[in-house]
Amino acid sequence: MTSGLWDLVFKGAWTTVQLLVLSGLLMTAVALVVGVARTNRHWIVRFLAGLYTEVFRGTSALVMIFWVFFVLPVAFGWQLVPLWAGTLALGLTYGAYGAEIVRGALGAVDPAQREGGIALGFTPWQRLRLVLLPQAVPEMIPSYCNLLVELLKGTSLVSITGMGDLAFSGNLVRLALQESAHIYTYLLVVYFVIAFVITRLMRGLEKRLKAGVGKDPGDERAARAVKRRETTGVGGVA
Repeated sequence: MTSGLWDLVFKGAWTTVQLLVLSGLLMTAVALVVGVARTNRHWIVRFLAGLYTEVFRGTSALVMIFWVFFVLPVAFGWQLVPLWAGTLALGLTYGAYGAEIVRGALGAVDPAQREGGIALGFTPWQRLRLVLLPQAVPEMIPSYCNLLVELLKGTSLVSITGMGDLAFSGNLVRLALQESAHIYTYLLVVYFVIAFVITRLMRGLEKRLKAGVGKDPGDERAARAVKRRETTGVGGVA
């Protein structure tokens, strides 16, 4: 490929990274707010959070991008640029999946920890901030890492709006060179590299967070292996 075509691919990769970061931040914020709301003591809050989760989990991300980019301007009279339209659609869609991760992690915290917070006279916000989240967040990381990788792959959907992301730029190069095999192989490699970086960063974050609450991932794996051996007679400490 010529240097101009390589520049096009690199610019597309940078646009994809920008979209991933922005939509990932929105997804994280939505997941935390909605996930915590799913555990609220008031039924109306749980109902509204559950309604949001079911609606956005039950709709296609591709259709949501279409709706935000093409329907929203007609309905409300204002147009989002492709980057912000993609960020909004992907962040809200994948945030619904993230909310279930948050809800499940909060529900997995030992009930004795909640009772201890109540006994100390903590308010619900203090219990959440000081007791529940510090223990729940490390347990969210593996599932959240998978969700980030899925979000990365979902960013290719924004190419339908004409946004110059990696998938859109790769398609332009393919049309220019009439070489599908090489171009799409390059795209697969770039997506893999980005996903690999995400995975390594999240594993490092998981170890750091678990160390902060006195947990060692290696010790946990060994303990699970011992328990499995004792209960099933299969396996042992790796």
